[in-house]
Amino acid sequence: MAHWLSVLLPLLLVVSVRPISFPLPHNGRKCLREEIHKNVLVTGEYEVSEARGQVRLKITDSAGHILYAKEDATKGKFAFTTEEYDMFEVCFESKFPAGSVRSPDQMVVLVMKHGVEAKNYEEIAKVEKLKPLEVELRRLEDLSESIVNDFMYMKKREEEMRDTNESTNVRVLYFSIFSMCCLMGLATWQVFYLRRFFKAKKLIE
Repeated sequence: MAHWLSVLLPLLLVVSVRPISFPLPHNGRKCLREEIHKNVLVTGEYEVSEARGQVRLKITDSAGHILYAKEDATKGKFAFTTEEYDMFEVCFESKFPAGSVRSPDQMVVLVMKHGVEAKNYEEIAKVEKLKPLEVELRRLEDLSESIVNDFMYMKKREEEMRDTNESTNVRVLYFSIFSMCCLMGLATWQVFYLRRFFKAKKLIE
């Protein structure tokens, strides 16, 4: 058990969450995109410093479906569960009344978590009455499962790409054979046409 702990504990550093901060200009829009797997819990916490005017927050998928939206997003949290593997977009938009004096950029601080890092293991420990070591083992178990799922997805994608490449190679081969047949047919027709032409002109017998 100690051996596995020594192997898996460093993996927890991989999922350590760091806040993302960026400036939001006057009447501007900033978006962040991230690919997330299917059936994954996503949580987030955001804060806009020195809120002036109105800041809108909208989270959408690649099809434009709104997963979360808030008109006056100065500080708060959000959560949703993905239904498909997709590209998700988190957008902050600053809105000021027309004719208002341009103000300095606002700073947006965003912390997003998904998968293992989004789970509240303190609540799980309270509900299931788990000991600290059991909680850590549960976290490691979820992390290892997440890594296995990532590898399985990568393997599936590799198989799909390989099948696509093989299918493309077969189609290219058939197209090449068809092109060669067309060229040979055209060359044969040209030979017979020129032969008839020269015979008609009595240049050859």
